[in-house]
Amino acid sequence: MSVAAPPANKLTNFINGQWVESQTSEWRDVVNPATGELLASVPLADAADVNKAVEAAAAAFPEWRRTPPEDRIQPLFKLKTLLEEHIDDIARLITLENGKTFVEGKAEMRRAIENVEVACGIPMMMQGYNLEDVARGIDEMMIRQPLGVVAAIVPFNFPGMIAFWYLPYAIATGNTFILKPSERVPLTMRYVYELLEKTGLPKGVVNLVNGGKAAVDALIDHPKVRAISFVGSTPVARYIYSRSAQQGKRCQCQGGAKNHVIVLPDADMPMATQIISDSAFGCAGQRCLAVSVAVTIGEAQKTFRDSIADAASKLRVGNGLEDGVQMGPVISPQSKERVESLIGVGEKQGAKVLLDGRNAKIPKNERGNFVKPTILDDVPATSEITDTEIFGPVLSLVHADNMDEALAFLERSAYGNQASLFTSSGSAARRFRYEAPAGNIGINIGVAAPMAYFPFSGWKNSFFGDLHGQGRDAIEFYTDKKVVVERWAKEHSRKF
Repeated sequence: MSVAAPPANKLTNFINGQWVESQTSEWRDVVNPATGELLASVPLADAADVNKAVEAAAAAFPEWRRTPPEDRIQPLFKLKTLLEEHIDDIARLITLENGKTFVEGKAEMRRAIENVEVACGIPMMMQGYNLEDVARGIDEMMIRQPLGVVAAIVPFNFPGMIAFWYLPYAIATGNTFILKPSERVPLTMRYVYELLEKTGLPKGVVNLVNGGKAAVDALIDHPKVRAISFVGSTPVARYIYSRSAQQGKRCQCQGGAKNHVIVLPDADMPMATQIISDSAFGCAGQRCLAVSVAVTIGEAQKTFRDSIADAASKLRVGNGLEDGVQMGPVISPQSKERVESLIGVGEKQGAKVLLDGRNAKIPKNERGNFVKPTILDDVPATSEITDTEIFGPVLSLVHADNMDEALAFLERSAYGNQASLFTSSGSAARRFRYEAPAGNIGINIGVAAPMAYFPFSGWKNSFFGDLHGQGRDAIEFYTDKKVVVERWAKEHSRKF
């Protein structure tokens, strides 16, 4: 397998078609979460770095917006090919800096490529509409025009995919784009931008600025940045949405989650067990669509509890680049400490530790941030962990007597990212689809991740904004609608 070697050096920003050094005095180490190995140092850019990127994007915008849509998507066709040719290299970088398995990293990039493919349909998706004779001799039309400079702030848990909820749609619709990747996992996007250099995009159309909160605030506050996209925790999503709104910017902020799955007694239990195990413990539970609470109904309480405990106990945990490893580490020592602390909180507040993943020791990777799969049974409704996003490989089990009680439990949650149901009943499935208070619904599906031509649709405290990422929502978000009403007087000087 051809692999990309991570640069064990100081990273740079990509501004106006060039890799440029940051002038900041603040740097952060990028560390392999499985081994503790230092991979690189990333700059925490300040407002001066951000301003350079914004000015470059602003200068590139007038010519880029005048480029025909058919021409704007040609670099995306090239990018799709490059991503496919280098998918193993990118997946390896994802594993090195994030910790998820190589297979998970590769699957992540398949979803990224899917978004590039959808964005290549912009010449049709960006079309407006018109109507003749809205009044006698008067025609009316609606056209879409790009906003200008737009920015995306993306998280650590999907270093390769989430940027592609935004980048291809933004530039295909005629905007110029600035990406701020997570300072914890900057290597993947560094590599992707090296591929973007080969696509023929004009200078300034895509830019990358590494950094933390100072860079985020500078992007939000810059008067030339028209729109902000964000994925991360709910507190930060609320902060960015509020601050962006105060600046009059268009904003979409995906927040945290506490995802529930209801298991009915008529569910195909082996299938449900496998799928829910993959959902709860895949990517070490560090994804916003991971199932974190299983609500069992009736006799499913015992059958599912026993089967999920058996399945989770057999998962092989370790370095994601090793063959056969099914789950990697969490992102940092601080995350490991937080997850293990919350397991302890649940135990103290009445939950039974059915499977304990704390204090995991992985041979040859003793410095890694490993938490093995953990299952907490009989979690009290009053427990703190019932509503807390743990963001680790922890599954809580709750029992309900019937569907009414289970749905009421979901309704009380402050989050609404995903909810799933496992059943063989069509009527139960329809009721769940109709009533479940979440934006992404799975029926016998553990991770209801929408395809790129559908929006990623969180509800409640899982999303702040009106238009989500991907699909038609992306086109709406990245364009202004302009309505034109026309009347032409008859010309009397000549006859036709």
